Amino acid sequence: MDFFYTTANLKRIQRQGWIDKLSIGNPESVADHTCSMAIMGMIFSDLENYNTEKILKIILLHDLAESITGDMTPEQISKEEKTGLENNVIKKILNDLPPVLQTQYRILWEEYQSNNSKEAKIVHQLDKLEMALQAKIYSNEGHSKEKLNSFFNSARDEINDPKLLELFRKILEK
Repeated sequence: MDFFYTTANLKRIQRQGWIDKLSIGNPESVADHTCSMAIMGMIFSDLENYNTEKILKIILLHDLAESITGDMTPEQISKEEKTGLENNVIKKILNDLPPVLQTQYRILWEEYQSNNSKEAKIVHQLDKLEMALQAKIYSNEGHSKEKLNSFFNSARDEINDPKLLELFRKILEK
């Protein structure tokens, strides 16, 4: 039960970048982001014959530490510090699960963190693609395109899969 309570907290953790750069009072939550990403991942993975179950598990785990740490931006903490903090937190979170699941999920977490498999690489790119989609939604709602450029540029720099790049371009055109 402790694991479920911890993960449910993601519904209350707001995405900090939207607050800091757009001054949005009630931005999407980490759980909103994860849900949107999971749907994108499922569709993309099924269409491209990736291991959909693995991709979905990595997506569901990728921001889980934020249920305790909150959503920290690169302006708040270095990438190295964030990785160390999240690695420690995820161990504590996973300790509330049966050992077989702890091991399985820890391996997937480490795979995502090291970005050393095709699924992890796709999940990292889907993370940026979903961010770009949300930025476009905020742009269409009237938020500053100038302030949103850093989100679009970040996605453009990180997405290299041809099909995901095509989706990114379509997002920008919408």
